[in-house]
Amino acid sequence: TFIYALLTRGRPFPVVFLFRGSIFCVGNGFLQAYYLIYCAEYPEEWYADIRFSLGIFLFILGMGINIHSDYILRQLRKPGEITYRIPQGGLFTYVSGANYLGEIIEWIGYALATWSPPGLAFAFFSLCYLGQRASHHHRFYLKMFEDYPKSRKALIPFIF
Repeated sequence: TFIYALLTRGRPFPVVFLFRGSIFCVGNGFLQAYYLIYCAEYPEEWYADIRFSLGIFLFILGMGINIHSDYILRQLRKPGEITYRIPQGGLFTYVSGANYLGEIIEWIGYALATWSPPGLAFAFFSLCYLGQRASHHHRFYLKMFEDYPKSRKALIPFIF
């Protein structure tokens, strides 16, 4: 919420989005932390479980995709510029919402690693919300740019 808002170029990031994002992050963080501190019980062998290992791998992979994709998006504009451009490189070669795909992978990994109801809920609602945003961005790009790659999908390479 804070980092992306501080790093964006072009139009100022609306304070209302920053505030709403902050409220969500605090509430979600509290829910995740409360469950992990007071409800979850992980045996020592949990850290060798495939769900934990795969979850950590997906979390790190998704974070890398998300950070790289946000970097590509930030480089599209010079400071103060408001021109729209087509993102190129990384997973943007295949999807319009590469940053959203990365974040979804990240939270699916978190849900697997924690194997918790709040983690699953967060991953599910992230998929619903970010999937919708990716679809909206994809339609926007198709309408805005005549030369937008027709083979590029909204969120899932080669599928959707």
